[in-house]
Amino acid sequence: QLQLVESGGGLVQPGGSLRLSCAAVGFTSDLHAIGWFRQAPGKEREGVSCIGSGVGSTDYADSVKGRFTISRDNAKNTVDLQMNDLKPEDTAVYYCAAAWGCPYSLNSPPYDMHYWGKGTLVTVSS
Repeated sequence: QLQLVESGGGLVQPGGSLRLSCAAVGFTSDLHAIGWFRQAPGKEREGVSCIGSGVGSTDYADSVKGRFTISRDNAKNTVDLQMNDLKPEDTAVYYCAAAWGCPYSLNSPPYDMHYWGKGTLVTVSS
């Protein structure tokens, strides 16, 4: 059964960094597009970043461009999200998801991802 498991969340001060990891269980992740999404309390889920299958073109939401970097580690079968210069507004539960392709736009739904992880909480606070 195909599963996605997120890890790496936690509490960080504004301006700090965190690295999230999405582990693919039961399938080879580089055959799928893998995206990161987030949902803050009281808000709708929003797109963050996505990497395509294979060589993998990357895409980012406007809100995280220049601060977040998505990458694959094929040896570990993971997709990582390096988050730098974190801001309080980045506080959310972060989810990874898989599909045959990345969403048309990460700046607005729908996202049409087929498989979702359970999420990992990121809190940015002093």
